[in-house]
Amino acid sequence: MLKRGFTIIELLIVMAVIAILVSIGIPSFRAMQTEGWKTKSEKDVMALKIAVEAYYKNHGAFPAESGYQTTLLSEVPPMLESSLDDPFKPGTPYVYDLSPNGSYYVIYSVGVGGSGAMSVLDTGNVTVSAGSPIHSSNGW
Repeated sequence: MLKRGFTIIELLIVMAVIAILVSIGIPSFRAMQTEGWKTKSEKDVMALKIAVEAYYKNHGAFPAESGYQTTLLSEVPPMLESSLDDPFKPGTPYVYDLSPNGSYYVIYSVGVGGSGAMSVLDTGNVTVSAGSPIHSSNGW
């Protein structure tokens, strides 16, 4: 009795089919991952906005830009449960920018591509200087 295995052609065809399926699946996975990061950023930025507004109600001023999340974490009771990092730039907190007069702020994620940048003026106008960041502000 002869035992017959797969031929090289059959194995190549199976590997080609698997490669095609993987090449279709990876972009879909990437798109879902990016959408998840966008949603996380929107929720985190809103949580930070609420914490910054609560800080303002308690102290009459917004927290300083440097170490603002540490300030919010050290409040009693804490205004945040833990430090929030931007998923589009892992290990980096969301950017918080105060207007020069300290009356307005903007909190933002660098967004898809990791290049978003914003600032807020003394008038409350928020300017976007790069990319399309996900943001929240008490200005406009």
